[in-house]
Amino acid sequence: MLNIKNLQVGLDEENKQILKGVDLKIGEGEVHAIMGPNGSGKSTTSYVLAGKDGYNVTSGIAELNGENLLDMDPEERAAAGLFLAFQYPVEIPGVGNMTFLRTAVNAQRKARGEKELSAGEFLKIVREKAKSLKIDSDMLKRPVNVGFSGGEKKRNEILQMAMLEPKMCVLDETDSGLDVDAMKLVAEGVNALRDGKRSFLVITHYQRLLDHIKPDVVHIMADGKIIKSGGPELALEVEHNGYADILAEVA
Repeated sequence: MLNIKNLQVGLDEENKQILKGVDLKIGEGEVHAIMGPNGSGKSTTSYVLAGKDGYNVTSGIAELNGENLLDMDPEERAAAGLFLAFQYPVEIPGVGNMTFLRTAVNAQRKARGEKELSAGEFLKIVREKAKSLKIDSDMLKRPVNVGFSGGEKKRNEILQMAMLEPKMCVLDETDSGLDVDAMKLVAEGVNALRDGKRSFLVITHYQRLLDHIKPDVVHIMADGKIIKSGGPELALEVEHNGYADILAEVA
């Protein structure tokens, strides 16, 4: 599904390297988690995959189902099946949630050569998805994320994910700023999208999210590289002991 090899990335405006040879392989239907200290390169990895401006890839590859993501524009990456859920979802005043969702869904369908959804078809699907994610119909009528709580913004992103049906979902600290109840709702939404084929990369600081979104593999990132990988027990080790022992182990 996702294949990253020796990915090295710096900032466009500074002579500073952030990713120093990231290697990561995620198979179909797998859920991987990345944890690590602040500044280790976790969010940068997600931004580079999505095609965010300001980063300079100096070496390495990033492929989705054999296609080179690094050669694609951001909208092409989305059409190829990549979805990024942001740590801080942006507000879009004046753009209705339903209009935004329908435009995004039909833009991707058109890019893949698929028939666009009619207004009636779209309305039926979005109502079903919203209900399954416990999203109030009133949220669908409001401007995108405007006046939403932190939990509502994150659930709205999960609704976007459900509507776009990506192959590879990258969640960048989606638990940031959420209370326990909101985090559980978001996790339930993510788990509802796990179908044995869709893959996930969950970037987080905390084990608590991984209590609800059970990963197959946990990776520890530090200083721009993945320094250790293991099963879910690795996240528990970090929760109990912090990163010091792992950093010392690989030093």
